[in-house]
Amino acid sequence: MDFRDRHVVVTGGTGALGAAVVGALLKAGASCHVSYIHEPEAQAFPHRANPRVQLIAADSLSDEAAVAKLFDAVPNLWASIHLVGGYAWSPVSETDKAALMLQIDMNFVTCFLCCRAAVRAMARSKAGGRIVNVASRPALEWRSGANSAAYTATKAAVAALTVALAEEVAKDGILVNAVAPSIMDTPANRKAMPKADFATWPKVEEVAQTILFLASPDNKVTRGAVTPVYGRA
Repeated sequence: MDFRDRHVVVTGGTGALGAAVVGALLKAGASCHVSYIHEPEAQAFPHRANPRVQLIAADSLSDEAAVAKLFDAVPNLWASIHLVGGYAWSPVSETDKAALMLQIDMNFVTCFLCCRAAVRAMARSKAGGRIVNVASRPALEWRSGANSAAYTATKAAVAALTVALAEEVAKDGILVNAVAPSIMDTPANRKAMPKADFATWPKVEEVAQTILFLASPDNKVTRGAVTPVYGRA
């Protein structure tokens, strides 16, 4: 997969999956525009010294101005990969409106606004492009979202957005897809679930390879897919 001379936005790219995605993109020749919220994460980002990486502070991608700032800084956008989001364990009986709205903002609004900005940027270049969102396993298997219904509903909304938008922009040469990971093998997840069988969890590098293909020029026909990336979990 050849990304030489192609510019790619990776939102939330300084996390565990983001570092794997950006690493794979750099190996393929891409120039990466990576948003982040937390300065310590940006300082620890393993690819920060690469000349083809531009780190961009974004306080909240649920804010239209912050999204515009991020995408306006990117010339000739080819692909936009949206990793920003957050999980909350919370039974419905214990989830108030503030917690619900936080999940909506973190998972759905950020994705919607970034998709909107990406489509506009790609329309300006008239060269088509690729968008990859991140749903989740509960977005496809709702019963697995018990005790995290707000998270499940917002990730299901990401999946629905992906499929609807794919139909909307296919005529413009923009292919929109999503991946739906199960629990990924990250330090944070290992710490949260120390008794789990880590060997069955998909590795972030493996998930990154699926994202890379969907975002690549080699993907010429796949659109509207919400691709399970479960590993053996």
